[in-house]
Amino acid sequence: MSTQALTDLWDHLFGAQPDPPPLLVLITGVLALAVVLTRVPWRIGRNAITIAHEGGHALAAVLTGRKLRGIRLHSDTSGLTLSAGRPSGPGMIFTLLAGYVAPSLIGLGGAWLLAGNRITLLLWIAVALLMAMLVMIRNVFGIVSIVVTGGVVFAVSWFAPPEVQAAFAYLGVWFLLIGGVRPVIELQSLRSRGRMPQSDADQLAGVTGLPALLWVGLFGLANVALLGLGLGLLAVPMLNGAGPFAG
Repeated sequence: MSTQALTDLWDHLFGAQPDPPPLLVLITGVLALAVVLTRVPWRIGRNAITIAHEGGHALAAVLTGRKLRGIRLHSDTSGLTLSAGRPSGPGMIFTLLAGYVAPSLIGLGGAWLLAGNRITLLLWIAVALLMAMLVMIRNVFGIVSIVVTGGVVFAVSWFAPPEVQAAFAYLGVWFLLIGGVRPVIELQSLRSRGRMPQSDADQLAGVTGLPALLWVGLFGLANVALLGLGLGLLAVPMLNGAGPFAG
């Protein structure tokens, strides 16, 4: 690859894109909220939340020195991350904690990049994370989910015009931030009916001795706080009064 080609690639990846129109930011936020609140779109979009959830468990396990055994993603939008190590202690607690807050944390990181107009960089980081996760997937549905998701994100980042990239990126980040809250509500609903006796919150209760409901509340408060922080970052174009995309 020539020096000029490398320079062009660097500029494409790390260069700042134009500010998106405030209306685009608002519309993508409303669309993300609609997806989260409606049954069929949520059922489809929740797969992205599951990918982030299981990715959070996996990353936390690796960072705390646990041995990651594999990740499975299922068609019912559930998932499973297996790691080996001490069944108690900080490493296990951190690993169990990471799942429900991971989508919102990733969304906040994405909002920070969008606030700096690093739209293409955000999309490429997403592709890199998905490809890293692919190595640990242990079932066919999970492989297909990761490959399709990564392929779509890469295609948008490489071939789409700036306005399409911006709409895609903002919609995705809004969805992670808003969508990170709903699974916590679903978790407690299922727990109250005895349908999730081995949930992350119940496992944390077993490891720490603290009530599972306390952990559910912690998940919820953390994700609402992250949504608020993300909202502040995503509102930057609206506060700046950005106009249409420059050529």
